[in-house]
Amino acid sequence: MRFAQVIVDVSAYPVDRPFDYLIPEDWEELIDIGCRVKVPFGPRNVLGFVVGIVAESDVPVEKIKPISEILDLESILTEEMLSLAKWLKHQTICYEIDALQVMLPGALRAKYEKYAVLLGEVPQLPQMLQPYFEKAKKVNLAQFEKANLLKPLKRAVKDGLVNIENEVKQKGQVKQVRKVQIYSREQIEEVIGQMGKRAPKQLALMEWMQDHAGAIVLPEQIYEAVQVTSSVLNSVIEKGAAAYIQEEVYRDPFTKEVVKTDFLQLTDEQDKALKKITEAIDEKRQETFLLHGITGSGKTEVYLQAIQRTIADGKEAIVLVPEISLTPQMTERFKSRFGDEVAVMHSGLSVGEKYDEWRKVQQGKVKVVVGARSAVFAPFKNLGLLILDEEHESTYKQEDSPRYHARDVAIWRGNYYNCPVVLGSATPALESFARAKKGVYTLLTLSQRAKNQALPTVQIIDMREQLQAGNRSMFSEPLMEALRDRLDKKEQTVLFLNRRGYSSFVLCRDCGTTVQCPNCDISLTYHRYQEKLKCHYCGHDEYIPETCPECLSENIRYFGTGTQKVEEEIHKLFPEARVMRMDVDTTKQKGAHEKMLDAFGRGEADILLGTQMIAKGLDFPNITLVGVLSADTALHLPDYRAAEKTFQLMTQVSGRAGRHNKLGEVYIQTYTPEHYAIQLSKDQHYTPFYEREMHTRHIAGYPPYYYIALIQVSHEDVMFAAEYAGRVAEYLRSNLSFNVSVIGPTTASIARLQNRYRYQCLIKYKVEPNLIPVLLQLIKLYRSEWIKKGIVLTVDLDPTMI
Repeated sequence: MRFAQVIVDVSAYPVDRPFDYLIPEDWEELIDIGCRVKVPFGPRNVLGFVVGIVAESDVPVEKIKPISEILDLESILTEEMLSLAKWLKHQTICYEIDALQVMLPGALRAKYEKYAVLLGEVPQLPQMLQPYFEKAKKVNLAQFEKANLLKPLKRAVKDGLVNIENEVKQKGQVKQVRKVQIYSREQIEEVIGQMGKRAPKQLALMEWMQDHAGAIVLPEQIYEAVQVTSSVLNSVIEKGAAAYIQEEVYRDPFTKEVVKTDFLQLTDEQDKALKKITEAIDEKRQETFLLHGITGSGKTEVYLQAIQRTIADGKEAIVLVPEISLTPQMTERFKSRFGDEVAVMHSGLSVGEKYDEWRKVQQGKVKVVVGARSAVFAPFKNLGLLILDEEHESTYKQEDSPRYHARDVAIWRGNYYNCPVVLGSATPALESFARAKKGVYTLLTLSQRAKNQALPTVQIIDMREQLQAGNRSMFSEPLMEALRDRLDKKEQTVLFLNRRGYSSFVLCRDCGTTVQCPNCDISLTYHRYQEKLKCHYCGHDEYIPETCPECLSENIRYFGTGTQKVEEEIHKLFPEARVMRMDVDTTKQKGAHEKMLDAFGRGEADILLGTQMIAKGLDFPNITLVGVLSADTALHLPDYRAAEKTFQLMTQVSGRAGRHNKLGEVYIQTYTPEHYAIQLSKDQHYTPFYEREMHTRHIAGYPPYYYIALIQVSHEDVMFAAEYAGRVAEYLRSNLSFNVSVIGPTTASIARLQNRYRYQCLIKYKVEPNLIPVLLQLIKLYRSEWIKKGIVLTVDLDPTMI
């Protein structure tokens, strides 16, 4: 008798541990650690993950229920992933089931369907329910919800006439294609012998089949080769010369034809960096490298050659990129080098495509994965290298449970497989650079562009002077002249704006009212395309009011600048310019990023106007001008990283210009030209910026000098939220040491989101061995008592946003 230890798919505090289930005798050889199973849990069947198999249980045998169903015949989670889930659970303070689920593609996460099952006889049911059960004894609950019949159904359940059952459905289906299996020559000859000469087309088809005996072909290939219709093929199959079969195929998210490319000649700096990385690969040594290379210094080529070495060693590599929009260009470069050995994983794929890419990795069909944050969990079993490109990006941090940072997971996996991790960036995160300076990471520097091109010349334009000179346009005079010059020369321009939509907000000029979201404390953004106001946090939208909702004045105006408004302005100034707008609104459709960037690469537009998506990774030879319309957007946010983010963004955007033979120019428009983040980004001076910013952080007591943790409390009632946030602060102050400072509680920067009021406490500390145990006790208190009162408490041990 053997027992499976199962983590069940229920995110609740008392069940965050393995439960013992009996393995039926017939299934003993079928169930492995890492499989998914269905198990009875209370009154329903739920999904579970087998995390251990034991011969004895602490629970009396008669109380142990057997497993109901096996969902996988081969383990989908390796031993490594089960250990990683335990580490994540502790590291990010989350439920173990959440840590296990985050490693799997959406297709393998359970979808629960509820069914009403008839126990009694149809005539015993209330009249309105009878028609539903006349055809079938089991009816999907959604049908009763639609017809508003849940109340009579509940009464029928109470009376014991109907039972509600849960069924675990799988979302991912293996894609199959119908093919024709041609039988042996002997079998075909036998069929011909029985036929006589009556059907010439069938005979011609069978003669062709004799030449292709044993082959498996698509029906379309047969129609083309023998010029017959499907009815002729069906007749031949009926007579026994061949058969239809279903064959599994992978959906390919990468549809473009890729031209094979060779390795490029490395510069001395690139070669030096590559040697250090390959030494660690050869010596099977975990080492974290920080590859600090200015924009255009050829970091990608170093990655490609390091991966080549990894594959030659018989190992696998993971490459992470921060934005989905970077994935097509990055994937193309990897596909052109490694062909079909590359799988792609990011949120823009369909459920089926994600499932197929994941299966390719799991079955060992590929050697390289390129993808966004979650690709760090790719189920490779023999990792040799992990790379995070643009490692400073905040998108590597998951904002909901489990709140992991891809960099930490990559380093954990690097330790597990004794292999190097490469963090690459032109503007590394301060924490990473500080670790490199301390020797925790190994610093590799690329200070020259790969083709020795000059960095673009950067002009900082003071918009205050433009305003004084009477220019109220969003374009300064120098930028307009530069745009005109590029249009005349048939060169391309990138214009960068740090927001989407048409205008930032709608304001009444008489009483000063801005139109707010009814669910969140934030003004609504005007979207010209649908003529609507939208909330970018909860998704609420409404039509634009014709009069002010407060004073009924008609003096209601749009303020701020959005991408749609900039596009209109360009059309007024340069009617002949072909503009391509790239933001969340224009790239909603699947594959839209790829199509737009390809079209821009082919020269189908003169100006690419976009939000953050276009700031990084783009590499087009004809871009010679980059314009930043407002450098101040992120600079004045109440965030201690505001200067760092601005410096990174300005440097990255500037790096899009003049990457090939033509010289590049950059115009940065700002109302605070004297700020050090803007001044130092002009010449990509990272080290002076690092020293200046570290000094500021030291004085203010922020990372990397201190660690911080953020605890947020929310409730629909503002008094409740404030009261429990106060309890949190009190609990922390009385249980943590004096070296820790607890700041708060204060309201969050957006005090109300989706109709919930939010308060937060900030913990600052250098060393606090008690922190995790204290937070675990606090969460225990929350999960066992506070949660019943509607409180939601979240803990983020490494917040990217405050």
